[in-house]
This record gives sequence, structure tokens and C-alpha cells, in this order.
Amino acid sequence: MDTYLRGFCMSKYSLAFKQSVIAAYESGTEGARAVAARFDVDHSTVRKWAAAHAAHGVSGLVKKYSSFDASFKLSVLQRMWDDGLSYRQTAAIFNIRNKSSLVDWETCYERGGIEALAPRCRGRPRLMPKPPTTDEPQALASDDTKSREELLSELAYLRMENAFLKKLEALTQEQQRLKKRKPFTR
Repeated sequence: MDTYLRGFCMSKYSLAFKQSVIAAYESGTEGARAVAARFDVDHSTVRKWAAAHAAHGVSGLVKKYSSFDASFKLSVLQRMWDDGLSYRQTAAIFNIRNKSSLVDWETCYERGGIEALAPRCRGRPRLMPKPPTTDEPQALASDDTKSREELLSELAYLRMENAFLKKLEALTQEQQRLKKRKPFTR
């Protein structure tokens, strides 16, 4: 139970922890599986950290966020193919955190060429277009120049909009209230 909770709660490992795992592995007295069992991490993670540390030092162990352009991805794949490197070796050489990225890059390249390697937008696309920006000071200044009919029309629209928003709020509160109720059980 304790091991399960530790793996669940500890999504990131500290730099000091990684260094102690690498030091134990590089001492040569134990293999990757024994060190992994002692520190309660996966043995492939031990080898990945050791390779990144050997290639880039401490900076290879620090978490980084990066995106790569298509030409860089292609050069990485070309080096991997030319030198017959594994995904893990290639990721360690180029300081790429996740070796499965290389698998994805290779698959994309085989399906669509270099165009498929181009970075793409992340996240969900917008469902609604952005509303046009209006200048509020101009709208306030132009109230003096509007006719009585225009002002009454705007007032009616704003009252309708206000009533709609109140009704929407009441409906969402009702839905939340219904969700909070306990389900009927027999």
C-alpha cells in the first residue's frame, strides 16, 4: 500500500533523488534492476537518468519544456538511422526527455514526410470566434448623440439580456443542486 501511494503522490523526482540513484548505479556494485528496486523506481528510468547524466551532466536531469521544429526532428531521426542508435541512445545524445517522442516523430515522418514533423497547435480548437473588440469610451460618449428611440431600444435589449442571464444562473444553480442530491438506493 505504501509503495502504491508513493508512486501515486510523487509524480516528479527531485534532482537530489535522481543524483543519488545515479550514484548508486554508477558505483558498479548493483545493476539497474537492483538499484531500481532499492529506490522504488522503474529500472528503465534508472538507465534513462544514467544515460542523460553521462551525456549532459546535471543539466540532463533537470525537467525542461521544449518544442522542436521539423528540421531538428528530421536531423535527429537521420542521425539515429545513420548511426544505428536506439531510441534511448538518441534521446540521451540530443537531451530529449521522452524517448517515445522519437517513435512518434518517426511514425509521422513515414506517413507524411517533413511536413508531418512541423509543430502543431496544442489543445482544443476554439468553438466560437473571438468577439469583436469595441471601444467602451466611444460608446459612452455617443449616448448623448443617440435619439430617444435608440436609447429606449438599447434599454429594452439590456433588460432582456439581464433577464436571460438571471434565468441562466437559476438553471445552473438548479442543476448543481440536483447533482449534489444523493441518488436513490433501495
